Amino acid sequence: MASTLSALDAEAMAQARALLATPARPVRMWPVLGAAAALAVASLGFATAMLAAPPLVTEHVTHSPPR
Repeated sequence: MASTLSALDAEAMAQARALLATPARPVRMWPVLGAAAALAVASLGFATAMLAAPPLVTEHVTHSPPR
């Protein structure tokens, strides 16, 4: 059987491990929101340019009278 007797205090060791553990970094949402906003502005700009641009077909179709 393994002996659980130790010269070290279990509570003190648990506290030391908790102090040495790396803290969890909070999740930052600003980069994600900034990228989403930039994509939204770009897509609105492209949609506006598409609607405001003149049509690509500039040929005039001649109208022939019916026979």
